[in-house]
Amino acid sequence: MTVPGRSRALTLDDIEDLRAYERGRAEYRRTIIELKRRRRVAVGPIVSVVFENRETVRSQIQEMARAERMVSDEQIQTELDVYNPLIPEPGELSATMFIELTGEHALRRWLPRLVGVERAVVLELPGPVVVRAAPEAAHEEALTRAEVTASVHYLRFGLAPELLGPFAAGPVVLAVDHPEYAERAELPDETRAELLTDLRPDPAP
Repeated sequence: MTVPGRSRALTLDDIEDLRAYERGRAEYRRTIIELKRRRRVAVGPIVSVVFENRETVRSQIQEMARAERMVSDEQIQTELDVYNPLIPEPGELSATMFIELTGEHALRRWLPRLVGVERAVVLELPGPVVVRAAPEAAHEEALTRAEVTASVHYLRFGLAPELLGPFAAGPVVLAVDHPEYAERAELPDETRAELLTDLRPDPAP
């Protein structure tokens, strides 16, 4: 089963059973760690963003299935339904934003101050052009609060086809423009190259 209208969606056939996954897990994890390194951007001292793709999402489902000892198709399909919306389609970027706080004091200090931060993340492209992120619809209701924000948010950027050239040429800056947190980070060249594989149409089979 795939998600209607989502050509890159994972299916049951993409998820290895527990024994097969365990045999290749160590090498696969090394690959995923390196992939996420290229896709992770720190924006100031307490915010980081990981741009998701089909493989990062597959790794999350594989690890969830391993941790919870999921063996039935029904269990795996439930995880597919939850995580498939995080896979970007051509012309999109999908990201998980982490507010990285440790300790009760930091949580109490920052999470109420950062309400609405999920709508304060932008990409700045040459032009200049500003592309603002929107919360990922399938997860927004569970993570949006009036008094305190969550420490994890799922975001989506939509880029029109004419913006792919400026994105490829760079520079591209990822910024948070929240009143309580204003930070910027230029995307490294290797990160922009990775993200172009998300934005561009998939090769014809």
